[in-house]
Amino acid sequence: MTAPMFVGLDVGGSTMKAGVVNDEGAALASVNLPTEAYRGQEFGLQRMCETIRQAVAAANLRMKNIAAIGVATPGTMDLAAGVILDPPNLKPWRNMPVREHVQRMFGLPTAFQNDANAAAYGEYWAGVGKGVRSLVLYTLGTGVGGGIILNDSIVEGEHSHGAELGHVKIEITNPRQCGCGRWGCLEAYASATAVVKRAQEALQQPGVRSALSQSGNKEGGMTARDIFDAASSGDVLAERIVQDTAFYLAVGAVNAMHTIDPDMVVYGGGMIAAGDTFLDQIRSHVLQLAFPVPAEKTRICYAQLGSDAGFIGAAACARQLWKKTR
Repeated sequence: MTAPMFVGLDVGGSTMKAGVVNDEGAALASVNLPTEAYRGQEFGLQRMCETIRQAVAAANLRMKNIAAIGVATPGTMDLAAGVILDPPNLKPWRNMPVREHVQRMFGLPTAFQNDANAAAYGEYWAGVGKGVRSLVLYTLGTGVGGGIILNDSIVEGEHSHGAELGHVKIEITNPRQCGCGRWGCLEAYASATAVVKRAQEALQQPGVRSALSQSGNKEGGMTARDIFDAASSGDVLAERIVQDTAFYLAVGAVNAMHTIDPDMVVYGGGMIAAGDTFLDQIRSHVLQLAFPVPAEKTRICYAQLGSDAGFIGAAACARQLWKKTR
């Protein structure tokens, strides 16, 4: 019997990435196409299907060789219905029936999942979490996404909003406003966007000197990478911003650790380019904040799969669904 193959599609605000994954979690091929959500729902659904077709072709396979498809998207969603509800970065896609369309177009079992949940499952199945029973993932980028895996299952919640770890409250006395419109969320302090905003605010204080004052003048403005690079070079303000960011992430991690006591806490996304020093800072704060046993036993590490985690995790969800429908 031929080993089953699965396709995972990871839809982002600017690009979507699809890949073919075998039954062991290895990616055989992948492709990227621009999302172009502004062109509307019909185009978006067609683009998803085209990305899937191109991924299968890149693996030198045909759709008849594929056992099931998994699709992961950002934004609020109804997982049971397979519908994107109101995605902040994909506004034209409001109430878009993703799963029904993809399933109808290909005639294959189709799983639908939140993008951060899929990334967490990808790391759990084929990445840094291979072999563990529980994992918490934070994706650090423009926002802070999250995913929780317990005993081979994604924590989705009763209303499709489980594991929104970027929106756990870490400050209520004088909270910052988050992009979600609420106040005091981890994302408002520890996303790449928030790191830059906090640095810009600090530069406005009287008497502050920092090499970062030049970063705001470059094309595209200051980035989180600029801040981490300046911290590595000994810039005092940048060092403080980075250390505070590590503390905020540790607070979020400890809240998750004290709730589900996972095997590991994993960080993925663009900000992990900050390197091992940043990870060590997070670990140090966790040791100070957490109960002694989980502080000692919980592994805190970076993700391994990079931008492949989403489509590999989506393929893993397809694999789970296929097994249930056999």
